[in-house]
Amino acid sequence: MGELNFFLGLQIKQSQEGIYISQSKYTKELLSMIGSLLYLTASRPDILHAVCLCDRFRSNPKESHMSVVKRIFRYLKGTIQYGLFYPKNDNFSFRGYSDSDYAGNIDDRKSTSGSCPFLGDCLVSWFSKKQNCVSLSTAEAEYNSAAFCCTQLLWMKQTLADYKCSFESVPIFCDNISAINIAQNPVHHNRTKHIEIRHHFLRDCVSKQKIEISFVPSQDQLADIFTKPLSSETFASIRARLGIMHIE
Repeated sequence: MGELNFFLGLQIKQSQEGIYISQSKYTKELLSMIGSLLYLTASRPDILHAVCLCDRFRSNPKESHMSVVKRIFRYLKGTIQYGLFYPKNDNFSFRGYSDSDYAGNIDDRKSTSGSCPFLGDCLVSWFSKKQNCVSLSTAEAEYNSAAFCCTQLLWMKQTLADYKCSFESVPIFCDNISAINIAQNPVHHNRTKHIEIRHHFLRDCVSKQKIEISFVPSQDQLADIFTKPLSSETFASIRARLGIMHIE
């Protein structure tokens, strides 16, 4: 049948350097707005946060929301040929980045969680989601976000084990020292009783050495792009580090 070139709307190019996945053809043929944009995030994680934010108002959109969607389209028009690049190399480390925007939603003051697991230098999953509960501190918001990331990493770790790829302790990179202390030190839990019990399984995973939570400086927090608006310079830098680029 030859090499795979097109699959479920995804354009695939293979070379000696690696595999390039894009949806440039689909970008040009967008008819509906939010539904089509959500599907486009399969190869364009750089628009995920903006699209998910607009999706919250799909049932009752206003003119301001339409302006935001038009701005997303203008961005896509200038980056039609962008897609995800998966380089070919021997690096097969497994890690995840977790971040949160504290009380970023101005309507209900709930925080937004974001994460992005990597296999080597390849971005393999990403999500941006508003948390179900209102966090009372940045530490709680970051801790809950890390818990969401932990569930995703554990599922992927089990899936990779089926392919004979085993990992001992998978690192989660977080840029909040207090959230890391909550996960590593049970003493702090006396002052965080308001955090939902379902999030504390992260501490159990850390104690059992299934997950290792580590600090990363904010400028190196790649999950930032899934939680909040960024300056153009920071956005472009993280976009490139996620593997989203223009390749002829």
